This record gives sequence, structure tokens and C-alpha cells, in this order.
Amino acid sequence: MDHESRQTRWEQRTEVPLGIASLIFLGAYALHVLVPGMPAVWHDVCLTLTVATWGLFLLDYAVRWRLSGRRLGFVHTHWLDTLVVVLPLLRPLRIVRLYEVVQRRHGEPRLSLHARVITYAGVSTVLLGFAGSLAVYQHERGAPGATIRTFGDSVWWACSTLATVGYGDVTPVTPVGRLIAVGLMACGLALLGAVTGSFSSWLIQVFSREEDERPPGR
Repeated sequence: MDHESRQTRWEQRTEVPLGIASLIFLGAYALHVLVPGMPAVWHDVCLTLTVATWGLFLLDYAVRWRLSGRRLGFVHTHWLDTLVVVLPLLRPLRIVRLYEVVQRRHGEPRLSLHARVITYAGVSTVLLGFAGSLAVYQHERGAPGATIRTFGDSVWWACSTLATVGYGDVTPVTPVGRLIAVGLMACGLALLGAVTGSFSSWLIQVFSREEDERPPGR
């Protein structure tokens, strides 16, 4: 059995468990940030879960890298997986891939390519916005001179940042918060471009189909 087939089998077996691990990570991280008054033991549980999920993603990445037999070539072709391991905020994006797993088990995808791109971009935006809001709120709420003092402020800031609007009424002041802001800006531009491009392509196809179906001479 060659490297590619072994890697494919491993990915098929681990997609669902890793998707569930992404949900666990997001839930544990949200509780840790949003419920500061809960008992210390539960904070320890949340911290343990977040570290454990990171360990699962690191193990999966190491196994896939080993099975591929490509060394640095695997890193270049799987840059998103590399970022997921390095940047915890991107970990919930693995949830999006669960749709593909379910569809592969039931045959062809039910949604068209354009609908899938828009759906994936929408879900990714929600997940990134929520995770980014949590991270910024965690680092900004107690910082001197901070304008992001509630989770609502953080959600509003994340929405305006992902939409590339940037009202400027609330802005991060900490280095970590500003670093997260740069990442969200880049993701917002990429997701907005994906949705706009897919929607435009769909409109062109619809109009082209109408032109082809129109009777000659009209």
C-alpha cells in the first residue's frame, strides 16, 4: 500500500473525531473565558480539554506527515493544517470539514459547488468571529485603556473587522489583541472574496443558461 492510500485511509478515519474535538475545544475555551467565576476545578478541566485537543491535532498532523513521505512538501501542500496546529483560533475550522465527510458517505454532495463555497465561507466566518471574539475579550477586558470591556463589545468588533468595515469605536490595545485583529482582517478579506467570486460566477452561469435556452431570433 503506497503512502497516499495510507494517508487517505487515516484521514477518513480521523475526520469525525477531530471535528468533535474542535467542538470540545471551542466549548471549553468559551467556558474558560466567559465564566470566570466558576470553580477552579472547572477551569482546570477546561484547560485540560483545550490542551488535549491540541495534542490530538498535533498527533494527527505528525501521523499524516509521516504517512505522506513528503517531508517539507507536506507542509507546503497542507498549509491550512499547519496553521491549525500552530494557531489554536483556527482549530474550530475543522468543524466545516465534517460536511464533506458526511456527503462522501452518502454519495455526491447535495449542494452545488457555488452553494458549498458560500456555505463554507459563512460557517467559517461565524466560527472565526466567535473564536476571535473570545480571544480578544480574554486579553482586552482587563488591559489599561481598553475599549473592549464586555463580550458584546468584542463580538461587535469582530463583526466589523471581518466585514472589513472597521468603525474604530472599539479597538484592541494589547499586542495579542492587535495580532488577532490582523489575522481576522486577512481572513475577512479572503472569505469575502470567496463569497463574492462564487456568487458572481453563479450569476454568470444563470444568465448564460438563460441565453442558451432563449429561442433563436428573440
